[in-house]
Amino acid sequence: MEIIPNPKEVDGVKVLQLETAAGAAIRFFDKAIGINVPRSRFLPVKATSDLLLVQWDLYTLQDGLVIRNQARANPENPSIELGPEFKKVSYFLSRFKSIPSIVELDSLKVAGDVWFGVGAILKSELRDSTLGAQKSLQRVLFFKI
Repeated sequence: MEIIPNPKEVDGVKVLQLETAAGAAIRFFDKAIGINVPRSRFLPVKATSDLLLVQWDLYTLQDGLVIRNQARANPENPSIELGPEFKKVSYFLSRFKSIPSIVELDSLKVAGDVWFGVGAILKSELRDSTLGAQKSLQRVLFFKI
């Protein structure tokens, strides 16, 4: 299988991650076929912003299918941009006292020392400008907009 070099930076250190494309292995198996798996069967999680979508109340897993919460009116997933303070999973998890509701969230953009309190409900569009000075004045933020 081919090796794919993927240059990255981890904790300020430049590294070279070597990867292989698992799908390329299909050529080594006789009579192997590919199948198209619909999005209803999986949601890829490559960043903590993706983890936010699948871990909270936007989706549930029922009989092996990823089911969208019927209470969500918008057919699109919320747009989520998290700053570097949320990049590592441990940092991400530590900033939430409990799992907030995001069913009515359209957009979230957060950076800096922001923490989410118990019972938070994120709605509409939340951005740094929406948070204003609150993010630096309070260690725990509670959003119920």
